[in-house]
Amino acid sequence: MGPLAGLKVVELLGIGPGPFCGMMLGDMGAEIISVERADAPANPADPLQRNRKRVVINLKTAEGLEALLKLIDKADVVYEGYRPGVAERLGFGPDVCLKRNPKLVYGRMTGWGQDGPMAKAAGHDINYISLTGALHAIGVKGQKPVPPINLVGDFGGGGMLLAFGIVCAALEAQRSGKGQVVDAAMVDGAAALMAMFVGMKGPGFGDINEVGGHMLAAGAHYYDTYETKDGKYISVGSLEPQFYELLMKQAGLDRSVFAEYGQLMPKDGPHEWPRLKGELAKVIKTKTRDEWSAIMEGTDACVAPVLTMDEAPHHPHIAARKTYIELGGTWQNAPAPRFSRTSPATPKPQGAMNEGVQEALQGWGVDAATIKTVIGA
Repeated sequence: MGPLAGLKVVELLGIGPGPFCGMMLGDMGAEIISVERADAPANPADPLQRNRKRVVINLKTAEGLEALLKLIDKADVVYEGYRPGVAERLGFGPDVCLKRNPKLVYGRMTGWGQDGPMAKAAGHDINYISLTGALHAIGVKGQKPVPPINLVGDFGGGGMLLAFGIVCAALEAQRSGKGQVVDAAMVDGAAALMAMFVGMKGPGFGDINEVGGHMLAAGAHYYDTYETKDGKYISVGSLEPQFYELLMKQAGLDRSVFAEYGQLMPKDGPHEWPRLKGELAKVIKTKTRDEWSAIMEGTDACVAPVLTMDEAPHHPHIAARKTYIELGGTWQNAPAPRFSRTSPATPKPQGAMNEGVQEALQGWGVDAATIKTVIGA
């Protein structure tokens, strides 16, 4: 089930963006053999580790390396998240693997990319998005930039970029019969995520080069979060004039104060945003988050409650769509996107080491001796 059913993937397990890529592929039906360390713990509650069959292979032995290469021989995809040159040094770099399996898609997940002056340096999400300009655009005006957890580098600009690249290359390989290397770098992905803002320059947008200065970076009063009477928050995203008009109506805003700045991107708007934020904050403080939700939700005012992760699965809309599902003893994200015909199956929580591996590898056509080596039988 799922649109990627039948796609055979070998994962050299890493952390963060690599497993996220695996979640994306596995949720869509790809069959993943995850090569892990002997001390890797099982965690059924971790969404990034679901939909795998887990094995331990000692890649520092000739026997272990040959077993891995035989799995890769039968795979459509292999991906790793090592620093440039490590896989080559261990004996399973792309030249070796593609020579053995010419249709293979070889995915590489790094922060800086496979080349460039910083390619072999260490780094983390916050560093990669710093260098692309993305981090500087996020934060409150007059304060320092705020890292948006690991959404922009590791996951949106990393794991999801790798999953997209793998599917693109796998589709092309079906036509050409030739595999290739996918170089997914978080700096490239973060830059791609900033694409729209490159064109959103001008006095009405605010300044993307100023922390919190852009219209969509909480610079404008009509695109920000506000504290409510009970110490919780609502989000306001009344960008377009017709939505701003409804915000004024639903919230009972003083038109003499707010109406002039309801046109999208007025040239003098950014100069007035701080003052109008203060005025709007006073109004929002007069009611609780749930009171504002009752007034605003379901209208075109573009106002919503800011929910915690524990609250989100129980919101009527999120619950109706089953955006979160109970899995592994906790709430986890459901597979996304959704398909009308090839609907993905319910994800399977991470299982025990070697669970289901023998049957899977037999289905791949891996020889019995290699299977015995892989599962340690």
